[in-house]
Amino acid sequence: MFEIDPQVDAVRRAVGRRERDGREAAVVTISQAYDTDVEDLWEACTTADRLARWFAPVSGDLRLGGRYQIEGNASGTVERCDPPKSFSLTWEFGGGISWVEVRLAPEPGGGSRFELEHIAHPEEHWEQYGPGAVGLGYDMALAALALHLATGGGVTNDQDHAAWWATESGTRFLTECGRRWSEADVAGGAEPEAARAAAERTVAAYTAS
Repeated sequence: MFEIDPQVDAVRRAVGRRERDGREAAVVTISQAYDTDVEDLWEACTTADRLARWFAPVSGDLRLGGRYQIEGNASGTVERCDPPKSFSLTWEFGGGISWVEVRLAPEPGGGSRFELEHIAHPEEHWEQYGPGAVGLGYDMALAALALHLATGGGVTNDQDHAAWWATESGTRFLTECGRRWSEADVAGGAEPEAARAAAERTVAAYTAS
């Protein structure tokens, strides 16, 4: 579907901490620059037709205060919307709630940058899998977005494309991304051995047949 190493290298990953609702929260940040303008990138990230071509089918009321549902995944409420610059929403899944913030901005040399922060209060799941638990999914999404923006076509709804993630190439991509998330976790203050072990568990979960 795409060249693995350039795509892995194109993504910036970071792990940090901030306070949310009076408690310490973990912050997973991922970003990538794309060869398109901010308006096109905004449309790709906020309209149901475009989202279904690279992310997942999304239904609901995609506007400020509206409720959304990602098919087979999270639901939530759009809490803030400042087109074409940013939006934020709750991420409600498995009985828990976390928060997602997306920012779009022009790149100095042309094109535009997509940046996403996922904020969550660390629980048992975080201790076991670390930032890659959400990070790997976003790596897959940003790669699919790159392909969509380059071709205009669909990715996630195409069975041939979906099957690619289970191939040797797909596994190599996920493994390398997992390693990068481990490095970001360590840079954010995690103990190296624990970060590596968490990343290995995450990659194993994503690549299990």
